[in-house]
Amino acid sequence: MEYNTSLPKMIIPEYGRNIQKMIDFAMTVKDREERNKVARAIIDVMGQLNPHLRDVTDFKHKLWDHIFIISDFKLDVDSPYPLPTAETFQTKPDRVAYPSNDIRYKHYGKTVERIIAKGKEYPNGPEKDALVEQIANLMKRSYLTWNRDSVNDEVILKQLEELSKGQLKLTDISLLRSTQTFVPRNTNTNNQSSGGGKKKQNNAGGKNNGHRHHKSNNNPNFKRKPF
Repeated sequence: MEYNTSLPKMIIPEYGRNIQKMIDFAMTVKDREERNKVARAIIDVMGQLNPHLRDVTDFKHKLWDHIFIISDFKLDVDSPYPLPTAETFQTKPDRVAYPSNDIRYKHYGKTVERIIAKGKEYPNGPEKDALVEQIANLMKRSYLTWNRDSVNDEVILKQLEELSKGQLKLTDISLLRSTQTFVPRNTNTNNQSSGGGKKKQNNAGGKNNGHRHHKSNNNPNFKRKPF
């Protein structure tokens, strides 16, 4: 009896050992045309065993790559795609270029800095004043997202001026919305809870508390009817 521990290690176990044996047999076929037919037949079987690959772009190309990988790149057949090599799958992918720009105040985020940079391009006038007011309130909202205990409106205006390098200023501090606008207080439900307590007390003192009551009878000849 053959045990898996005594058999050669499968390169791609998802296809199973029978596929690996088929590929090993294909490498022993001497006639090239016949070997190409065997390889195409194996590709069809591999596609049937993994139908989910049909949803992948160029799934046929992936199957041909897999057949070469399983054969340790020793299968000599005519592939409709460029022949892969072992080095192709050993190279590391290119490093992803992440943005390296530093954010002055991380609780505001990069988006606020971009809005401020765009606001500096506006000409002076009512439209720019309205934009500055909206930016300041957006900064206050972002500030309260990280710190709901306290917020100083003067700090918001100072940081707005700092981020805009003095080009955006909100002179009227009263244009900043109140903290309660961004962080509403929870409503008190004590009255509802107290009303529920009274209702529970009335139910407890009522007669209909879920048990069946029977009136007693002092007559000794009285017989209780069976249920």
